Amino acid sequence: MIVLLTRRIFGLVLTLIAVSLLVFAVMALLPGDPAAITLGTSATPETLAALRHDMGLDQPLIVRYGQWLAGAVTGDLGKSYTYGVPVAGLIAERLAVTLPLAALAILLSVLIAVPLGVAAAAAKRGGFFDILAALFSQMGIAVPGFWVGLLLVLLFATSLGWMPAGGFPGWNSGLWPALKSLVLPAVALALPQAAVLTRVTRSAVLDTLHEDFARTAVAKGLSRSRVLWEHVVPNALVPVLTILGLQFTFLVAGAVLIENVFTLPGLGRLAYQALSQRDIIVLQDVVLLFAGLVLVVNFLVDLSYLAIDPRLRAGGTR
Repeated sequence: MIVLLTRRIFGLVLTLIAVSLLVFAVMALLPGDPAAITLGTSATPETLAALRHDMGLDQPLIVRYGQWLAGAVTGDLGKSYTYGVPVAGLIAERLAVTLPLAALAILLSVLIAVPLGVAAAAAKRGGFFDILAALFSQMGIAVPGFWVGLLLVLLFATSLGWMPAGGFPGWNSGLWPALKSLVLPAVALALPQAAVLTRVTRSAVLDTLHEDFARTAVAKGLSRSRVLWEHVVPNALVPVLTILGLQFTFLVAGAVLIENVFTLPGLGRLAYQALSQRDIIVLQDVVLLFAGLVLVVNFLVDLSYLAIDPRLRAGGTR
């Protein structure tokens, strides 16, 4: 068990280093000089050279990468070219929006998908829940999340006036006003992911229902519902958790669009603004943080496998 955890942590660290190198290389290849964009077209060569020196852009790439990586390890993420403030502070402010948004979207996705997928698997083929799950899965996969967000704004904000159309009042305004501003974006993020998760849950439960232990439990006289929830569903959670881990990646990517649709001051909007302003230091820090969050979530999903399936703890491998 300890050897397995050590191996996973070591692999996580190596992956983060490789991702940081890839992120830095891609950012270095982006067109546009941050110093020239900051000063404008009227800047003199001397002023431009001085600003490039202050930004550290005149140093070799390997030196800049080493300084950036060392700063990331110690928590010093540098200063924003555009705002002139520490990037760590900017990211901390935006995380207070993006993390609750992602958590709420994942929670909604699970609350929708797991009961619907289990009900579809337990229902008669061609029955109401089976057809409902199939329609929901197909529509959710086919419709883009940002378009769902626009429809939600038109219905619940513009027509009914129940929810705000966008913006974020801040957590200082109270828990409900802040959560209320995250509901529509979270639903827009959750519905496409719930569609995929519904299909995976249904398939996993159906496969597990045909296992020998499930048929044996039924043969011993246990009710179908008890077999389903006590034996089948727990054993079908491994593929469901796998998809949940992968979906976090799509939630992070989708947050860039959704946060711009709803004008939320989150990490996705910060990344978009940094890209448009060529604020490279902010952009590479945000992208590295996104990648790190995805890797950590997948690492936690791997650990959850060990808690769900004792065979993995005994065998030491997946």
